[in-house]
Amino acid sequence: MKKLTLPRETLTDIEKHLRDEKQRMSAQIKDLSAQDPFHDTERLTDNAASDTEASEETNHERYQAMVDELNSKLMEIESAIKRIADGSYGLCLSCHNLIDTDRLAAMPTATLCMDCQKTRAT
Repeated sequence: MKKLTLPRETLTDIEKHLRDEKQRMSAQIKDLSAQDPFHDTERLTDNAASDTEASEETNHERYQAMVDELNSKLMEIESAIKRIADGSYGLCLSCHNLIDTDRLAAMPTATLCMDCQKTRAT
């Protein structure tokens, strides 16, 4: 298996960035979950009007979609952190070639090189 030749200092910087993003997203998830109308336990007994109920349902779905998206990004970040730890960070999961460093700079959680990404997109 090919090993990425990025300097340890660069990998440390990338890992710090990923951990900071993970912390930021975790805080966002906590905030969104607290704002979700279904989070309110009093909601079950408030006998809300049907229009209020519909609004709460819509807001719940909106908050849940945002939380789901953030959870997906968190999984990508955690995977990238694991790849840094095991020495496979920066290797394409499909062809096992190195992912361009410009791509990694723009998208630190990238798992595919541009060629494989293009192939998957079609």
